[in-house]
Amino acid sequence: MPKVDTNTAENEMRVASSSTVTQTVKAAAAASYTQKTISSMFSKAPTRTVSSARKKVLEAQAEAKAESQSSAVSPPEPVPSGSTSQIKIPIQVTLDTLEKDTMDPTWYEALKSEFDKGYFKQLKKFLASEMASHTVFPAMENIYSWSRLTPLDKVKVVVIGQDPYHGVGQAHVLPPTVPPPSLKNIYKQLQSDFPSFIPPKTAGDLSPVASQGVLWLNSCLTVRAHKAASHAKKGWETFTTQVLKAVLQRKGAIQGVVFLAWGMPAQKTFDSLSIDKSKHLMLKSAHPSPLSANRGFFGNGHFKKTNEWLEQKYGKGAGIDWMVLSAKK
Repeated sequence: MPKVDTNTAENEMRVASSSTVTQTVKAAAAASYTQKTISSMFSKAPTRTVSSARKKVLEAQAEAKAESQSSAVSPPEPVPSGSTSQIKIPIQVTLDTLEKDTMDPTWYEALKSEFDKGYFKQLKKFLASEMASHTVFPAMENIYSWSRLTPLDKVKVVVIGQDPYHGVGQAHVLPPTVPPPSLKNIYKQLQSDFPSFIPPKTAGDLSPVASQGVLWLNSCLTVRAHKAASHAKKGWETFTTQVLKAVLQRKGAIQGVVFLAWGMPAQKTFDSLSIDKSKHLMLKSAHPSPLSANRGFFGNGHFKKTNEWLEQKYGKGAGIDWMVLSAKK
């Protein structure tokens, strides 16, 4: 669920991922393809083959191990954190192929021109450095999980947040963990719009609505553990702006979409795109954070209004089945 934000309070709602905290720098590199975490507040996401990147990681690790075992002299000196090392190499190799290996093809084709631009190359260098010396959320294979959950040609609704949750187990934890406060308030509004909806008491899995066309997207797709906004202004905002433009510029049966602008930052992001209001619907309200939900989020009727607009534009049954998020009776 994106941390669709206003101020500090609104930073609670982030479409983030949780991952296993790694104890060493080498563990951080090796664990990136085994951590059971999902970006965008989903507890389960479709997977794509990452064999080529994984193979490179394993080969690099095997070479480093063989070299250390065959050495007849004293062990190598510790590598300074700012230098290039055998730890950093496999991380960089994985990052170099990350989009091709893990991004949904519809998004990859629409965004591939971005990957050779200077800002994106600098972003990759920054991420390699961060991952070599810090725990970064989400795990690498889940940075683009939003693209696999919601292919470009399926997008009907867009929700924008700031960056992933930065604490361990906060974003896509498994039951019986309690949902984050903002998600609890979203459940309350869903119950207001659909009286038979039962708010889940355990952490929610939003993938059932993502697969129906609800794109949960953060402005920044990664974050350093325990440090909110640590990857802001490093290039992700430029990239995710292009993601939103790809939605606006796509061709096909589904063109007009609903933009849910919860909180001022989200509203400013959408306003900067000059969205054609005759083609798309933008619904604005306060953020669902506990500190702002009572100032306009509760009672906004956004989920019901979203379905009414989608069915009016695309026909009966074109709305989102929000009830799939309801707890069992």
